[in-house]
Amino acid sequence: MIGTDHLSNDLAGWLDRTLVRPGLLAPERFEEAFVACVASAAKDPEYPDDAWLAFYRNTLDALAGEPEPGGTNAEMAPVHARARELVVGDDVLELGCCFGFLSLQLARDGHRVTATDLTAGTVDLLTRMAPQLGADVETHVADARAVALPDDCADTVFAVHLIEHLPEAEGDEVVAEMLRLARRRIVVAAPFEDAPNPAWGHVRVFDTDVLRRIGERTGKPFTVAEHHGGWLVADL
Repeated sequence: MIGTDHLSNDLAGWLDRTLVRPGLLAPERFEEAFVACVASAAKDPEYPDDAWLAFYRNTLDALAGEPEPGGTNAEMAPVHARARELVVGDDVLELGCCFGFLSLQLARDGHRVTATDLTAGTVDLLTRMAPQLGADVETHVADARAVALPDDCADTVFAVHLIEHLPEAEGDEVVAEMLRLARRRIVVAAPFEDAPNPAWGHVRVFDTDVLRRIGERTGKPFTVAEHHGGWLVADL
């Protein structure tokens, strides 16, 4: 019942609001339901890349334009816009990229982008979609706590809406890894929530004080700011 013209990341928010929060869909079944919805719009559900390409194009168009108010794209557009403003240098690494929408935008901005995620299926999807979207993105399956890339491999290293998925000690491991990988800057962004959203896999909540404590532990000059969530920027 969902046509390819309606496929975008707003679908994720719709599933959360209409099925997960009312208790009609268990949070651990969210990803399965999301993938099934996208595949159902394909000409051949056994080979759903046409639906995924529409999903990517529609989402990127929404992020670059005027997203539907109240949707997931509208929530993420200002986050991605802020992240793009914070880049220093040419080489950018994103940890926990998920579908890779930020990495794709950074590549379109002219940066040399490497995108990593723990989920092999998501990385494979981004690898297939990026060339069709005119973006050059290097991809790796990687645990953000231990990335098989050399020290100082990128000017700016991002973890945008990643560490809220991890307990505090593991989140600190990610930040330590970012410091190892970055030449010039690390950027951590986290949503501000009253309680962790189980559909998104969140396990922690953040505020500016939490981010400030993380910044202090880096031992580097840092700033903390609020803009559609919280931002920690540390310069090396």
